[in-house]
Amino acid sequence: MALLLREALGDELRRLRTDQGRTLREVSTSARVSLGYLSELERGQKEASSELLAAICVALEVPVGAVLTEVGRSMTPPVIEVLPTDQVAAGTALAAA
Repeated sequence: MALLLREALGDELRRLRTDQGRTLREVSTSARVSLGYLSELERGQKEASSELLAAICVALEVPVGAVLTEVGRSMTPPVIEVLPTDQVAAGTALAAA
């Protein structure tokens, strides 16, 4: 199953908070959101409104855009280039030379 946006966002918010060594209580108080709701956001169980996300980002002192960029990166699958078999054989021959 694909990673949901709310899960990726929660993971990133938790990572930012823990990297700062801050507790849920500290961030929830600063962002003016209930401790339980912030916990549910971090666990990917609730969707954050844009206003709530902005308040949490202010509390964490990070731009919303930076959070969303990182969430986008985490949701983007890696690109694997598949070469046609004739190019693979040619590459193997070049590597052996």
